[in-house]
Amino acid sequence: MDAQVDDGLETTLAESLADMMPDTKTVSEDEFAEVVGGALEAVGGTLLFKMCVQNEGEGEHVAAACVGDGGNRQFLLLTLPTAGGALKVETVSRSTNPVAGIAAAYAGLMDAFQAAA
Repeated sequence: MDAQVDDGLETTLAESLADMMPDTKTVSEDEFAEVVGGALEAVGGTLLFKMCVQNEGEGEHVAAACVGDGGNRQFLLLTLPTAGGALKVETVSRSTNPVAGIAAAYAGLMDAFQAAA
């Protein structure tokens, strides 16, 4: 996918998520899941997985998602500090987050499971 498409998708998701973030300082896993789920529904995306990890000594909620099908499928990483703050939306190809490398592999595994079922 070209950079312009990546920028547009990242911007669209970030804008839709900004309005949905809770005002509380600490963000629970349930709140994060609700926000991510709503935003992905708005753009026709699919949640692949979510987790809470330590990244550079700070707690962080991380969700991997995909938008599109087949060769047009794009993988996204959505991150939010557990202590609250700005939600970051980026394509996996641009992310430096260690979790980013798992997203495409996980999607491929799910594709294989669906084909076998």
